[in-house]
Amino acid sequence: MTGMTSVTSARPISFKLERWQRRSIYACGFALLLSGAAWLVLHYFLRPVSQFGESIHPLEPWTMKFHGAAAMVALFLIGSVLHLHIRRAIRAGRNLVTGWAMIAMLSFLIVTGYGLYYVAGESDRSLWSLLHWVLGCTAALMFVAQS
Repeated sequence: MTGMTSVTSARPISFKLERWQRRSIYACGFALLLSGAAWLVLHYFLRPVSQFGESIHPLEPWTMKFHGAAAMVALFLIGSVLHLHIRRAIRAGRNLVTGWAMIAMLSFLIVTGYGLYYVAGESDRSLWSLLHWVLGCTAALMFVAQS
């Protein structure tokens, strides 16, 4: 094997998401924002009042079911970008501030969403909810500002 040279490709590492991932993330994010905003409007502004007082709007549980389903898809999509996109970008030292901010924000949304279903009691549910929807709306605003 003398005289043979090893040729290594000097091709740059791509951090760009595949089209299906990008479109899926945008669609899922929009579904989460839409269902979360719908719940907020129904819960705080469109509560039906009857002779027994305020009650839950009939569409409120459906918005939460849709939101929960979209959250499950979001967890899958986050996992789909962990290996190639996030790991490569961290190793290359690219977009570290915005990347870690995104990871922290998504982690906090996951923890507060989980907490709303499995941890929060009636006395602290409003705090968990407030933290979750304020950060969710902030994430949406940051996404729009960044685009």
